[in-house]
Amino acid sequence: MFSFETAKQTLQDTVVSIWQDFLSHTPYIVSALVILLFTGLISSIIGRVVHGALKRSKMRGSLKELIERMINILVWILGVLLAAMVVFPGLTPTKALGGLGLASVAIGFAFKEIFENFFAGVLLLWKYPFEKGDFIECNGLLGRVENISVRMSELRQPNGELVVVPNSFLFKNPVNVLTHEKYRRIQIMTGVAYSEDAKAALPIIKKAVESCDLVVNEKEVEVFLNGFGASSIDIEVAWWSDPTPLGERKSRSEVVGAIKEALDSEGIEIPFPYRTLTFNEPVPVRNIESAENSDGSKG
Repeated sequence: MFSFETAKQTLQDTVVSIWQDFLSHTPYIVSALVILLFTGLISSIIGRVVHGALKRSKMRGSLKELIERMINILVWILGVLLAAMVVFPGLTPTKALGGLGLASVAIGFAFKEIFENFFAGVLLLWKYPFEKGDFIECNGLLGRVENISVRMSELRQPNGELVVVPNSFLFKNPVNVLTHEKYRRIQIMTGVAYSEDAKAALPIIKKAVESCDLVVNEKEVEVFLNGFGASSIDIEVAWWSDPTPLGERKSRSEVVGAIKEALDSEGIEIPFPYRTLTFNEPVPVRNIESAENSDGSKG
């Protein structure tokens, strides 16, 4: 028959048994903590050694960082596995890996996006062509890459704002690396009036662009007649300059000013939209001088 004393004694025996088991496992727990402490120390030492060895290598910076991180993760996995085997003496590497395999299925479903971003970060560091400091553009997002971690990347936009982007976003979408090359081609459209000699304007525009300080002289300036615009003969102008967004804006400003000054000095009209108004009935026109005399305001 159930009694309060029996329940009390059972609970007391259970608590005592748990406490005795904990005390008996205390040396194992302390040993595991020591192992984790040494794991952190060994990981730091190995990280410095690997960093020094890779620093002299000609390998890409992102690939060096990936190797350092993977070695660090491997050291910690081995350390945690060894600590678990000390705490649980019956645990073997085979059983630990088997249990980890079963648990990874449930963990994978629960943390799908985290693992997706993790592996995307590994692939970004391994094979993608942009590095820290590069300007990239992805789905309308423009910024300088400041950091690539295993889960997300940090982009500094031209206005100074910091954007944290999941790595899977950069991995799944097209990425335009603006600073992949030393120079970038910039293109604008200008035009001259239909009454002007469009062919004669081409060498004038080309000379004006070549005289700009921010235009790369090693690359050819290209000027072509492009088409028939609403108010002008359209002219396409292309040149090479600094690939950064700020460099592009500075170069574009200098080139536009040089083209305007050159065409003005040659007397070539850069047209603006003309409007012709048509009325259904004749519009009466009054002579201003006659109207003023009739009013008596002037005589």
